[in-house]
Formats: sequence, C-alpha cells, structure tokens
Amino acid sequence: MVDAHETFVIIGGGLAGAKAAETLRAEGFTGRVIIIGDERDHPYERPPLSKGYLAGSKERDSVFVHPPAWYAQAEIELHLGEPAVDINRETRSVTLGDGTTIQYDALLLATGAEPRRLDVPGTRLAGVHHLRRLAHADQLRGMLTRLGRENGQLVVAGAGWIGLEVAAAARHYGAEVTVIEPNPSPLHGVLGPEMGGLFTQLHAEHGVRFHFGSGITEILGQDGQVLAVRTDDGEEHPAHGVLVAIGAAPRTALAASAGLEIDPATGGVSVDAALRTADPAIFAAGDAAAFWHPTLGTRLRVEHWANALNGGPAAARSMLGQEVSYDRLPYFFSDQYELGMEYSGWAPPGSYDQVVCRGDVGKPEFIAFWLKEGRVLAGMNVNVWDVTDRIQQLIRNGTTVDAERLADPTTPLPE
Repeated sequence: MVDAHETFVIIGGGLAGAKAAETLRAEGFTGRVIIIGDERDHPYERPPLSKGYLAGSKERDSVFVHPPAWYAQAEIELHLGEPAVDINRETRSVTLGDGTTIQYDALLLATGAEPRRLDVPGTRLAGVHHLRRLAHADQLRGMLTRLGRENGQLVVAGAGWIGLEVAAAARHYGAEVTVIEPNPSPLHGVLGPEMGGLFTQLHAEHGVRFHFGSGITEILGQDGQVLAVRTDDGEEHPAHGVLVAIGAAPRTALAASAGLEIDPATGGVSVDAALRTADPAIFAAGDAAAFWHPTLGTRLRVEHWANALNGGPAAARSMLGQEVSYDRLPYFFSDQYELGMEYSGWAPPGSYDQVVCRGDVGKPEFIAFWLKEGRVLAGMNVNVWDVTDRIQQLIRNGTTVDAERLADPTTPLPE
C-alpha cells in the first residue's frame, strides 16, 4: 500500500518514464509515483510507429509499455493529456496546464523530443505529416493505405532512419516514393558515406527514387491539398502526401525555464553519469538528457529506444539514492524490407579513420566496424545476429585490433 511519505514525479509519458515508474516499484519504493504526460494515450514505445504498426504487421495495442490496468495495480498515478507547464525548484512543485500543483521529493524529466519542422511555404497543407506520436502514426498509416490503393506519390524529406523506414512501409502498401536528402547518401551523418550506398541500393531495388544534394524550398498545393514539392535546384516532384523526417529536437523548454543547464553541444538537459542535474532533486533520462558517458569520456544525447529502455530504470535507481554509473553504449536497430540491422557504439563523422567489413556486403550479410587508430569505435551487424555483446566488448576493451583478422569471418570476434 502506498504511503505519502515521499512523492516521486515523472514528467513524460514515454518508454523512459514508464520504465522508471516500473523500476521504482520493483526496487521497493512505497511512496507516491506520478506520471505526467501531455498525450492522452498510455505510455507506449516508439519504434513500432515507423516499423510494425505503421506497416500493418502489428496491432495498435502492441505498442503500449504496459496494459492500462497495470498502472492502477502498481498504484501509479497518471495525469494524461495534461502538460506540465512550470517547475518551481524552491517549493519543489510542478504546475500542470489546468493549474493543478503537485509537490515532489524527486523529479525525473523524461520529456523526449519533438520533430523538427520545415521552414518553407506549404507545410500547413493537408497531407503534410510528421512522425513522432502514436496519433501521427495513426494518420500516416491511413494515408499510406490510401496512397497504395490509388498508386499515389509520397515524398519523404530526409533520408534518416525514420524517413527510410517510412519509405519501406509506403512501398509495402504500394505507394510511389521519392526521398529528398541534402546529403550525398542516406544516413550520412550516422553511418558516413561508406555505408550509405548500401541503403541507397536497398531502397532503389524496391522502387524508391532518391534526390540527393538538394533541399525542399516549397510544398505546392491546390484547394488545401498537397500537389508537389519543389527543391532548391528547381525540380518539382509530384506528391499526394509528404513526410517531414529531418530529425528531432529535445524537449527542454520546461527544464530551461526552471534554470537547469542545457548542454550547448547536444541541446539536452545536462546530467552526470548518475543522470542527476545540478539540482540534487531533479534527474533526466531518455531523448532529452545529455549525460556524461564514463566509458566514452564525453557527453552524449541518444535518441534511440534502448536509451529510453535502460535510462529510465537507471534514473529511477539514482532517484532512490543507489550508486549509478550509466555507461550503456548507444544502440539502435532498424528493419527495412528484408534487411535487419543493429548498431552499437559511437562514431560520428570525423571521429574514425577506417571502416572494415566482415562478411558479404553484397548479400547483404556482414558486420561493419568503424575504427580509429586500430580501436573499434562502433559496429553494425546487417542480417547477422547474436553478435551485439561481442561487438560491444570490442568497443569497451579499447585495445588495438588487427584489421585483417577483424575482416576475416573465420577468426572468432573474441580473438
């Protein structure tokens, strides 16, 4: 039974917040646990929004972190559909949009991120979509179904993970797809030019058209509906729908207004390796947190599922006063057509001097490694499974490896 000796408040109704609440109860916390979320849906996971649910292979209920009844059973209070609008650090209180004030002893910011917007004419036309929330996926799924039925045209702005996964889902429905990307290859800022060509070829084989090296300057329409997209090289691309997938920005306005430090390099709420802010009563996790990584020796902001899955519980333990050093390596995965991949590590552009491939890139069934002076910074396994732990161990070891042996599939990775 819950007593009111302490109240822990979680702002953010996503995976990080839900897993933090679950962990608080699992660790024996008997005080009040309150989740504040500005969406009316119960906490859910985001990967299915661009993967299984969007493509029609998963039902809507499959996206939720817990069944709705679980929260009452765990005695976790939910304030859904009501945003937090103010944090008063002096009184340790949170004010909601309806004027309700909630006191806290410890506060977790798991506010996530929001889609970046195109600043061009025509973005308010019907048929222009973003993908971040479950409601977005509901709308986009309906549009893709219609475009597939009518052989319609979808233009995707951005060849990142979301853009490519939606392109694959659109082709599954039968829609025609054009992807517009300013960089010379997909996923250029994540995988670099060495691996981008793999995804170009994959999507081209499934009928996706790419327009690299240009950006959108205007979305054209008639009677409030999308008709075409114009790019800065003067091209016009027919469109019956547009997905804007040009990245996400951390939701830090609430933290900034409360005077918490925002990391200038990543844009996230600055926290230490225990996911604590400079205010000992306030913590941050998930997409909005810029945390100090003790293994990599730098501050990171990671927007992917695994960071929310693992960061929420780590923050909960830290809130309970346990010793926490959050050193999970960045990890993400993607499914596109017949290709499945996992990526571990951190190798931003300019940080590596060599990419080594192990296996058959053309099949594709291989592992790619990003190296700096012979040390493995990151690894991506494509249609090769059960190797993530070994790849992450190579990264953590930080020792110099022999590139030729690394590329040789007959040499076991532990060697």
